[in-house]
Amino acid sequence: MNGYPRLARAAAEAVAQLGPSRLRTLAERIGAGWPRAAIPGAVPVPGFAEHATAILDARDAESVPDLVAATYLVGVADGHAQHAGTTRADVVWSGPSSHGVPVRATAQVLVDVVAEATRELLLMTYSAKPYPPLLEALAAAVRRGVTVAAVVETLQGAGSALSGSEPATAFTSVPGIELWHWPAARRTTPGSKMHAKLAVADRRILLVSSANLTQSGVSRNIEAGLLITGGTAPQRAAEHIAELRAHGVLERLR
Repeated sequence: MNGYPRLARAAAEAVAQLGPSRLRTLAERIGAGWPRAAIPGAVPVPGFAEHATAILDARDAESVPDLVAATYLVGVADGHAQHAGTTRADVVWSGPSSHGVPVRATAQVLVDVVAEATRELLLMTYSAKPYPPLLEALAAAVRRGVTVAAVVETLQGAGSALSGSEPATAFTSVPGIELWHWPAARRTTPGSKMHAKLAVADRRILLVSSANLTQSGVSRNIEAGLLITGGTAPQRAAEHIAELRAHGVLERLR
């Protein structure tokens, strides 16, 4: 596909964000000769219209025949699905180490996940305090063009369980980060908390942990988590967060 570099780039970005099944749907519509105007609305999920339009623009700009474009998109989808089918899971720990058992440290894994992101990075945490290694990694991610969003709890939402500065202030030193929260007024059950702690890079790598994004959480406390590379879990986690934002469950702070 070296003769169509723009289409190749658009397809790679689309499959990373939408997944192989939706890219196949797009390929089917193109191969069947659907009118261009009807294709972006074929799948009513966030991001589909934008990626479909980018692929159609690339097809038109490079004069790619419909059947050639459709066949290529199916190939990209199949290749992504085959690669995603390979899943690796590693246990990640904070706190004291046991020299006889090799485990991965939360502090290093968290920074590594941020460093792996090339397009999108999603974070969720209940409590947050400025943690310099993480902030440096986040600043580097923003500089290389990664879209970074963090969902945090608020003092109002936590009630008396959190005190001090708002968790969101832990990230304000890094320009370009989107900050989101779950408004207390939208929590239908009294006492509900935004208690998730995770990081997702490019919908390909997922770190789920009991550790908050604080110095204590990632290095001092005994905390445990899983690092999942490949498979459907990272994709589904990112999709769920996107749906919560799209439907107004989560609201932008900054």
